[in-house]
Amino acid sequence: MKCPFCNGEDTKVVDSRPSEENNSIRRRRQCEKCGRRFTTYEKIETIPIMVIKRDGTREVFDRNKILNGIVKSCNKRSISMQEMESIVDDVENVIFNTLQKEVHSTQIGELVMEKLKAVDEVAYVRFASVYRQFKDINTFMDELTKLLKAKQNK
Repeated sequence: MKCPFCNGEDTKVVDSRPSEENNSIRRRRQCEKCGRRFTTYEKIETIPIMVIKRDGTREVFDRNKILNGIVKSCNKRSISMQEMESIVDDVENVIFNTLQKEVHSTQIGELVMEKLKAVDEVAYVRFASVYRQFKDINTFMDELTKLLKAKQNK
């Protein structure tokens, strides 16, 4: 395992433990060269799930695409990277547990929005504005109105 900081090739495992869902092993590693620590996750390799995009094309499911979208939505918000990765883990688990070989990108987007809404409303609106492709201010305001009504009904 190469160190992500100095590209040193000698690292040692400092700590190993199962993840909360028991579907992966979390390993804390330390670089023998620079001494910095980093985390890796060991998961069972599964049959790839194909994502059906809006235009009908298909591509292999990539959790990093989801994480990147969430990171952008949570920019300058008080949401930790651990919380963002937890959202991606939850979405990924739901998708894999459907036991389907193909999933529509709309299903993934809805799952992400549902999780973000529970964590941070601003991040949710940011994600929704890109995901739902808000065309103008009225579409944006409609989404905010729905959010406010749902909040008042709680």
